[in-house]
Amino acid sequence: MNTKFETITLDISGDIATLTVSREKSLNALNKQVHTDLKECLWQLRENADNLHGMIFTGAGEKAFIAGADIVEMSEMTAQQGYDFSVLGQQVSVLFEELPFPVIACVNGFALGGGCEMAMSCDFIYATETAVFGQPEVKLGLIPGFGGTQRLAKLIGRNKAKEIIYTGRNVSIDEAVDLGLVVKKFATQDEMLAAALKTLGQISRNSPLAINEAKQVMNQANDLTLAEGLRLEAERFSDIFGTAEMKEGTSAFMEKRKADFSVK
Repeated sequence: MNTKFETITLDISGDIATLTVSREKSLNALNKQVHTDLKECLWQLRENADNLHGMIFTGAGEKAFIAGADIVEMSEMTAQQGYDFSVLGQQVSVLFEELPFPVIACVNGFALGGGCEMAMSCDFIYATETAVFGQPEVKLGLIPGFGGTQRLAKLIGRNKAKEIIYTGRNVSIDEAVDLGLVVKKFATQDEMLAAALKTLGQISRNSPLAINEAKQVMNQANDLTLAEGLRLEAERFSDIFGTAEMKEGTSAFMEKRKADFSVK
């Protein structure tokens, strides 16, 4: 698969990928080219998912994960171009959600606007003490356009999300942890990345099929009633029965050994 792009870098070590937005001089701001590169890369990762057990998504440098969308580029857009830009960003965020393996957003510095939106599309967020979150679009006469009005409300609750979006204020790392937006806080970027690798290593020892099924059920349940979500869970639970990975996992438990989910 292609690992060379104009605005992002993709590194694969064993079964773990690291995807980095690499526009450090622009604080990794999202423009059309970044979205285009991310979309192509995520499609390729999806097609090669059998060889991967997880991914870290981060930004280059120490100042920003992604400081937001590229305001210079947006300032010259027409309404139609703005719509297309929003749809493209939303497509990228959905591709993150639909990857069949876990994705950890590792946030250092600013994760504002589109940066916060992209982080929220990952499975969960690790962040350093310097991390700053927010949806400041109203300060520019805009609203969040890459899923922020939807995902933030589902993650932290509608009323709190409204307060953050309406004020456009920054959210500190400690508040982000308290809100449940960030799972864990770390002192340094290196410590955060090491912890993310360790977590993905722990996850990779489990059934890839089961991880994928759990991820898809939990994501799809966002748009369902409890009764509908429970019905979906039961259906996907039953689908796993009789699979090679289910047989290997239960056999290993009864035989008191570690399961080898590479066995098909």
